[in-house]
Amino acid sequence: MKNRIKDAIIGLCVGDALGVPVEFMTREALKFDPVTDMREYGTYHKPRGTWSDDTSMTLCLLDSLASGLEYEDIMKKFVSWYKEGAYTQYGEAFDIGMCTRESIQRYLNGVEPLECGGIGERDNGNGSLMRILPLLFYLQYHYEPDFQRNDEVFEVIHNVSGLTHGHKRSQVGCGIYLSLASMLTEQKDLKRALKSGIERAFDYYNDKEDFKEESKAYHRLLNENFDLLDEAQIKSSGYVVDSLEAAVWCLMNTQSYAECVLKAVNLGEDTDTVAAIAGGLAGLYYGLEQIPVEWVDAILNRELIFDLSDHLFGALISEKIKTISIYIPYFEIANGRTVCNYRNGYPDYDQTMLDFVSAVEMSNLMDHAYLKTVEKYGINDWNVNTLLDNFLKVQIFVIHRSHIPQ
Repeated sequence: MKNRIKDAIIGLCVGDALGVPVEFMTREALKFDPVTDMREYGTYHKPRGTWSDDTSMTLCLLDSLASGLEYEDIMKKFVSWYKEGAYTQYGEAFDIGMCTRESIQRYLNGVEPLECGGIGERDNGNGSLMRILPLLFYLQYHYEPDFQRNDEVFEVIHNVSGLTHGHKRSQVGCGIYLSLASMLTEQKDLKRALKSGIERAFDYYNDKEDFKEESKAYHRLLNENFDLLDEAQIKSSGYVVDSLEAAVWCLMNTQSYAECVLKAVNLGEDTDTVAAIAGGLAGLYYGLEQIPVEWVDAILNRELIFDLSDHLFGALISEKIKTISIYIPYFEIANGRTVCNYRNGYPDYDQTMLDFVSAVEMSNLMDHAYLKTVEKYGINDWNVNTLLDNFLKVQIFVIHRSHIPQ
């Protein structure tokens, strides 16, 4: 089974690291000296492969979600990064946005997590958008993969954004971004996936009076010819709307991961964050194997990123296995006649059997190597190897019984 989490997070981190040395450089300056590879030093005088707050805060969320969705725990991990340099390369946080800094300070002063994010017009930086991507995988495993009509899902997205950025415009930006990301995991045609993700998000927000007005800030994304806009019409500032537009525009106007993130970086200004946002989507679409290996190898402390990605992946798989394993007692006593009877020449399946098939389809666990997956990711709860062995037998049973003669 492919670990899409790793595709996305490494994609995000590489984009971040490409942009760090040239953050705040103008587009005009980068026209004369464009970024074509990983650089060192520059804006923050950091070594090649250094990533910033974009990746660090993404890793905080990634790590927290492996134990479930707990807003208090996410904030505690933000504090650990901010105060102690956790989730960094050098044990030191740098390049911290003002809205993020203020929200963490509110939490340290005793404010409840969901009340910490700024709600003013000027609190619409890209600080929640840049770190929201890990939430996609949690949502896809706990809800339907196609989740854009689910109020509970969007409430979670808005809450996770609101830990640092509580204005509805920032929350809508996160909702659109995750809708885009979800479609990139479902469809092979890039522009069709992006168009579908945008439209589904707007369909949701246009039906919500509390968010309908703020969604209008992103109206250009609905333009059929958005990808044909001239580069001069694309801004790459730290404003959440500009950042999302720039990332989507870069993805629409390139044909590889490398092209996408380099285009994002060379737009200038908030280079690391725009490239991180674009890189997360591009990594998700093109896959880790399409990210230049020399860029991945240059990432400092990349083992932490791989480990945390694997940890969340394993945790989510383990939860789904537990859900499906409740059907094992049923199959231990089931036989062909109890599973399926034929009525008037048509198969009539037992409801438990139908529930089992639905659970498997919803699990995203269709895999021919469960035991290897378990061995790789260390899922050892409650003798899971035995349960997986039984589950494989169940799959064989289903295949066999689906061919019961009339």
